[in-house]
Amino acid sequence: MPPTLLTSRLVLDPYTPEDEESFVALFQDTRVSRWMGDGPSPEADDRALFGRIFTKVYAQDLFDVWAVRRDGRLVGHAEIKRTDEAEGHEIVYALAPEAWGSGLGTELAEALVAYGFRTLGLSEVHATVDARNTASLHLLGRIGFAHVRDIEEDDGGLTRILTRAAR
Repeated sequence: MPPTLLTSRLVLDPYTPEDEESFVALFQDTRVSRWMGDGPSPEADDRALFGRIFTKVYAQDLFDVWAVRRDGRLVGHAEIKRTDEAEGHEIVYALAPEAWGSGLGTELAEALVAYGFRTLGLSEVHATVDARNTASLHLLGRIGFAHVRDIEEDDGGLTRILTRAAR
């Protein structure tokens, strides 16, 4: 289980079974899921993914994944995990649309980066971002991530690999 992380306005803590409906709602919101993995999935797939957090990720201590809460309410999802695309660890995060535009994305990304450097002892942290996701690309650029290369996806889309080195 990952440790609880605190920022000025967010709490990142392990998911609980009671989070399932909020998790599914977040991942079913196409404004969010369009940028995650291969895009929107059927509800049953998101429920299965939620179950695997407990049966695989937490049970086997595979990587760190958190529920992101503000004022006790689930408003997002966060991970830091090994990735072959960037040959290192990548941060993954998503916020519900009602949390957009308030600086919480920056706060969340910074918390994940700090965890990677301070707790995991990484020398660099990566992010893989759909080239059309200009909001995330801008946010990550502001906090010190640099574009390294692009990956052309099977569907013709581009995924940007961004990296931030420890200072």
